[in-house]
Amino acid sequence: MTMTAAPKALSPAIIEHYGREGYALPRQQLLPAAEFAALRDCFERLQAEWLRQGGRPEHMDVPHFYFPELTRYLLHPAVLDVVEDLIGPDIALFSSHFICKPPANGKRVPWHEDSAYWRRLFSPGPGMTGDGMEVVTIWLGVDASDLGNGCMHVIPGTHVNGYSEYDLIADENAVFEGNIRAGSFDESRAVPCILAQGEYSLHHAKTIHGSAPNTSERRRCGYTMRFITTRARFHQERSHGGKHQIYLARGIDHAGNTYGDPALPNQAWIDAHGFFIPKGH
Repeated sequence: MTMTAAPKALSPAIIEHYGREGYALPRQQLLPAAEFAALRDCFERLQAEWLRQGGRPEHMDVPHFYFPELTRYLLHPAVLDVVEDLIGPDIALFSSHFICKPPANGKRVPWHEDSAYWRRLFSPGPGMTGDGMEVVTIWLGVDASDLGNGCMHVIPGTHVNGYSEYDLIADENAVFEGNIRAGSFDESRAVPCILAQGEYSLHHAKTIHGSAPNTSERRRCGYTMRFITTRARFHQERSHGGKHQIYLARGIDHAGNTYGDPALPNQAWIDAHGFFIPKGH
């Protein structure tokens, strides 16, 4: 993790907590009110089309590949200021995902680390130590998220590992088909990420997290925005058919990466996968 000399958006205490525990809850709005309202309106329109096509609301992955108007929010200066405080000024947009749990039958998210799904996609670039898996996720509460409607829980400190053993599960009410092996971590240490609408949480790619189903009468939607330092090398050829694009969000590239145009749909992805995305994270 790289910390800027003068934080732009986060307090030194929040930055230190993220580095130590692998997550943070800043307790602040991410976007200006007008921008957040516009994002919510955009999401409602896009989800209506997604559902019309027969998709589940929890599986609205990489929506910016289909709807590049979302990059207005993903690349918003207020968003990138948060990311810069954690990984430095040279930033690439890696991915995004609307995980929307509808009322009454919203699926659970099994315990997992994001890094388990991405372990072959990154390697350290010049002058970078570690394995290159320095992805930070902003989890934006499109809706309020709490214990009643299936908020995310994190296991503090687990970002020092990141590649747990998984067991396959047969559960049609789960978003993923794998769950970190029972007994390999202490679930009693789980911390709920309770957010007001428009607030956000932060977590490292290696931090164990998951969430319960939504059985309430309220929807629970979050927008995950995922970023990585441009000092890491992204191996596009190892992604879904080599069609996943990353985008230069701020600063300069250090690792010889190739970047897509954020103003255009990812046509190669759409041609390969259609409207429905491959299963995965």
